[in-house]
Amino acid sequence: MSAVETISPSVSVPSRWVQLGLGLIAMMAISSPQYVWTLFVKPFQTSTGASLPAIQITFSILIVLQTFFSPLQGYLIEKFGARSLIVVGCLLSGLGWIASSQVTSLTGLYLTYGLFCGIGTGFVYIGIVGLMLKWFPDRRGLAVGVVAAGYGFGAILTTFPIDSMIKSSGYQSTLLTFGIVLALVGALAGLFMQAPPADMVAPAPAVESTIKDVGSKEMLKTPLFWLFFGMMTMMSTGGLMVTSQFAPIMREFGVADVVIFGMAALPFALTFDRITNGLTRPFFGWVSDNIGRENTMMIAFLLEAVAVFAMLMVRDNALLFALMSGVVFFGWGEIFSLFPSTLTDTFGSKNATTNYGFLYMSQGIGAILGGPAAALLHDSTASWLPVFFLAIGMDVLTALLAFFLLKPLRKAYIARA
Repeated sequence: MSAVETISPSVSVPSRWVQLGLGLIAMMAISSPQYVWTLFVKPFQTSTGASLPAIQITFSILIVLQTFFSPLQGYLIEKFGARSLIVVGCLLSGLGWIASSQVTSLTGLYLTYGLFCGIGTGFVYIGIVGLMLKWFPDRRGLAVGVVAAGYGFGAILTTFPIDSMIKSSGYQSTLLTFGIVLALVGALAGLFMQAPPADMVAPAPAVESTIKDVGSKEMLKTPLFWLFFGMMTMMSTGGLMVTSQFAPIMREFGVADVVIFGMAALPFALTFDRITNGLTRPFFGWVSDNIGRENTMMIAFLLEAVAVFAMLMVRDNALLFALMSGVVFFGWGEIFSLFPSTLTDTFGSKNATTNYGFLYMSQGIGAILGGPAAALLHDSTASWLPVFFLAIGMDVLTALLAFFLLKPLRKAYIARA
């Protein structure tokens, strides 16, 4: 084994790749509460008699709890270890589905699907991303992209079975069955995860990065962090507008039940979106490892803006709409590999889990704006067009900020460090 392949005197390369694989499995197990949520919106509306904006608050609670508690979760993970809290998180996420299968009120839905799934997925997501940032200092974009892809890819395996089981057995049996299975799969993978050894060494990253580890308190005082936060908030908002409202959007445009390739357009589009949403994370993460984070951000964010506009233009064609929605997700999902990698390149890996926990809170703000706020905007204007154009504007603005502001500011900060 060559020197380049050696990570430490006692830890070989395959061990960290095993950790990457386990992280991928655990992420896949906790992805469905977010990405298959849209299939349960209508059944929950029927069982509770609530309006669409009221039901969508459940989705926002899930994302808000998953993100707003992430700094505390990151601190607990760094203090007590990732393994046990990742296992607990997987079990809580599954419990959220199991418990929500029995509720018939909005409050019950908020306290089960929203609360348990939100806290559970937060522990798993922030814990695994933090571990990968530390295991792969030389390939942060790729490694974080792979596990983040698990969070996007996981629903590929569950979308069609869940959609089919809802129709054949009802949404309650579906939640109960998949809640148990996904909890056990995720918890089993989490049992074998571990932090890298303290003496681990690895090749230096090719992209510009700091040699100074910055704590969260110091990081929060820098304007650079708040630029990160604002950019990720805008990108999260635009993406979640589409993610959380996708089924109602397709139904209003009259293309949800159109048959394409022998299946209804809605489940086809959801599955295709999961594929592109998963592929973009390791792909653009790998690209950013080679051409730089900010350059990659500008390319990807502008791609999403163009794709959202194109999707709007072909909204009367079920096939083209479904295909363009996949391109939209390909231009959005990479934020979950680019932002944590860039943040850790800037502020160091020692406190990476807690530091990213603070940045990840922007996803919660995006959930509020992308979920019920977008639904209220639609209800007040009787159209999804304002929501689409707002998302396009935020994509373009964030792309320009990445290249013309973040890039020079980050370079200057690293030079000072």
